[in-house]
Amino acid sequence: MCFDDDSTPPIPVISGAAVSHEHLTLRAHDGNEFAAFRAVPDGHGTTGVVILPDVRGLYRFYEELALRFAECGHAAVAFDYYGRTAGAEKRGEDFEWQPHREQTRPESIQADVAACVAYLRGDGATSVFTVGFCMGGAHSWLAAAAGHGLAGAVGFYGRPPVDDVPRMAAPILALQAGADANITHEANAAFDEALTAAGVEHELVEYEGAPHSFFDRKQEEFQGASDDAWRRTLEFIAVHS
Repeated sequence: MCFDDDSTPPIPVISGAAVSHEHLTLRAHDGNEFAAFRAVPDGHGTTGVVILPDVRGLYRFYEELALRFAECGHAAVAFDYYGRTAGAEKRGEDFEWQPHREQTRPESIQADVAACVAYLRGDGATSVFTVGFCMGGAHSWLAAAAGHGLAGAVGFYGRPPVDDVPRMAAPILALQAGADANITHEANAAFDEALTAAGVEHELVEYEGAPHSFFDRKQEEFQGASDDAWRRTLEFIAVHS
């Protein structure tokens, strides 16, 4: 997984922001029931964010991130990948996610994304974005090719899905780690080139020296990269809403 159990998003809490939150069970079109966490600003607003976690699925880090989005005026739903194999119940820190990840399929993840998008639209969102991390970063970009009608897709240190670029129908923001041990500069460059060739509006930022999972309050050395990535994410949402 990307983050430790005690990791939190490297984003200051907005003191006094009026938000509400709740745990949900959502249902995809194939009947899958899965866990989700919803955070909304007072007045709800018209922008929604679907948060795609790392390989562990839904846990505290992403619930906190949903709250940070809500404090900025965006309704957010973070969801779990493993409803089909692990159920929709809330799980402890000892959850063994590896065998469940092996059973996930891109089409099932996108079915769950579709349910989250529909939920946000039913709650008043007219512009919906995806924001994902690691495994979720790649699937966030793939969501732009899945017919959800997204306003944009953001990915943090995801593996670039170059072959799927021609089907992407929403602007892309890629926030990549320059010192990622598994995703090379060449892979990022190929993604950038493919998006350009396909005419997909995009921006790819590679943070020099930053490791995979740099977006973490515990990674104090890379707080500057985290601040910039969060700023770019909020600006991307503002521009494309």
